[in-house]
Amino acid sequence: MQTRIAVAGVHGHGATHVTNAHRYGDLVAIADPRPPDDVGVPVFASLEELLAATEVDVVVISTPIQTHVPLAELALRAGADVLLEKPPTASLAEFDHLSKVIEETGRACQVGFQAQASAATWQLAQLVTDGGLGEIRGISATGKWLRKAGYFDRAPWAGRRTLNGVAVVDGAVTNPLAHSTAAALLLDGSTGVDDIASVETDLFRANDIESDDTSTVRITTTRGTSILIAVTLCAAEQAEPAVIVHGSRGRAVLNYTTDTLELPDSRQVLARGDLLQNLIAHRADPAVPLYCSFAATGGFTRVVEAIRLADEPAVIADAFVRWEGEGADRHPIVHDVEHWIDRAADELALFGELPAPWTTP
Repeated sequence: MQTRIAVAGVHGHGATHVTNAHRYGDLVAIADPRPPDDVGVPVFASLEELLAATEVDVVVISTPIQTHVPLAELALRAGADVLLEKPPTASLAEFDHLSKVIEETGRACQVGFQAQASAATWQLAQLVTDGGLGEIRGISATGKWLRKAGYFDRAPWAGRRTLNGVAVVDGAVTNPLAHSTAAALLLDGSTGVDDIASVETDLFRANDIESDDTSTVRITTTRGTSILIAVTLCAAEQAEPAVIVHGSRGRAVLNYTTDTLELPDSRQVLARGDLLQNLIAHRADPAVPLYCSFAATGGFTRVVEAIRLADEPAVIADAFVRWEGEGADRHPIVHDVEHWIDRAADELALFGELPAPWTTP
């Protein structure tokens, strides 16, 4: 018997989940206040209505960040297992609450960090554990992305720290480039809430938004590893994000979007699993581990919490920004931001410590 799957939120990345639901199970219903056309299954305005009318085994939640926890709780208490998009929660309090719900219901919750489904990620994690790169000096992650005005105009919550008094924390580090942080923590074996000793934030923005779009964050794990995240949404052009392990025997580079692993003596492109398929396999046999359980996002949520509680991102002065495009295509380019990201990653330093020119008055 096929797994009965419902998808909540089918626009944007949610469309991919609809395709996967058809591929790996039986898509029985959709919940979205903006009903899609011609999907061939019943469509409900809310997940609550869907669950009241439909028998469901798995619910995929690809909705605005601030709705993740209430919708996940609704599905879990209805007896469904959940695939929850990242970031799973916008605060540590929400993480603690949903952790208790998962424990109470005994259901499974997988989180949508696709890099955790990559054989390249796990192979590098094993190499670090086995000492194949020698003593680890640190881990860094770089993201040089370009996002236009239409990206921030697509939804009321986009680029917001809060919305109607509710935490959203939709910044470069916590949402579009969140995979970088999550993968770096996995490589260090520091995915749990208690694996994080401290988080330092250095947040900036060039766009007219609340959240950060150009930032460095330094995480110190309880095992003593320094993890430096350096990302921007204001690059001159889009580049592949990378997670870099700096070892005494050389460095390794993981490009998680292409499942590419560059080692001191080789380059490999490895296979990737699927988060929904893995969740279904886990339902059939709990001995099959989830690629990214909710509990394994505790360390990442500590980073989200630090950014949520940090001062508002500092505005990057006009002297360091060039604007291109018009209307929905308008976007800022921070001068030489790629250079400063690479320096931050190599030196495991915050932008303000280098210092990058836009960080000084």
